[in-house]
Amino acid sequence: MLRCPSQRLLDRIVRRYAEVPDAGSIYMDHLTDRDKLRLLYTLAVNSHPILLQIFPSVEGWPFPRYLGSCGRLVVSASTRPLRDFFGAAPEVAADLALQLLAVLRSMASNDLNYFFYFTRVDAGTFGVFSNGHLFIRDASTLGIIDKEEGSQLIDGQQEYKDIFSCLTVDCQSAFASCDSIRETHSLVMVCQDLLPKLLTGKFGPPVQERIDAFLQRCARGLGDDRGASEAMVELAEILKPLRSCDSRFAYRYPDCRYSDKF
Repeated sequence: MLRCPSQRLLDRIVRRYAEVPDAGSIYMDHLTDRDKLRLLYTLAVNSHPILLQIFPSVEGWPFPRYLGSCGRLVVSASTRPLRDFFGAAPEVAADLALQLLAVLRSMASNDLNYFFYFTRVDAGTFGVFSNGHLFIRDASTLGIIDKEEGSQLIDGQQEYKDIFSCLTVDCQSAFASCDSIRETHSLVMVCQDLLPKLLTGKFGPPVQERIDAFLQRCARGLGDDRGASEAMVELAEILKPLRSCDSRFAYRYPDCRYSDKF
């Protein structure tokens, strides 16, 4: 989370860190030494609960609601992992794939000018609420780049060293340069590891051939000059006619009966 730090991001963490009595200040005066150590240790071990606090779901971020934590226990709203839906009906698979694209789009382009990217994805990274709405279930693998301020490395800090992960891992491990993270980074990961499991063999020959061709090209890095947004629009146009509008998709039903937006 803090491999590419900016002062704006650090201020947001301090201001929105909810595990202290007087949250809301950008100054650390209200944090005791114990609070500071707990914050640093949580960031080092698992940044998931911190991300849920500083980018809350009530503000539209695609995370489950954070309810609290105690030691190693984190309590948040329940979701089913995406792996449970790999064998789902075609219309459900198409709907989840479209939601997945929408999440990636919001993570790359948002009003706060933060660029979120995944360092890895697997079948448990995303989850689905009981109403069919897809969210990021495990935010611990998210990196953040501040597009407004850029990365502000500390004097003498080499770019591949996380300022906190030295507490728990070998600091000699090399990470991808902040400047090398491309717009298509997360989309390529999802095309390699998740979308084939969700979409392969689900549709009729003409549509399935178009989907398979896109996923193969995407998994290789797209190989052209188009950005992630253009690529996602291409796949979304294939998938939109394949989803249905019924009570299984409670997060957009019955609105989908009256508006193409849903």
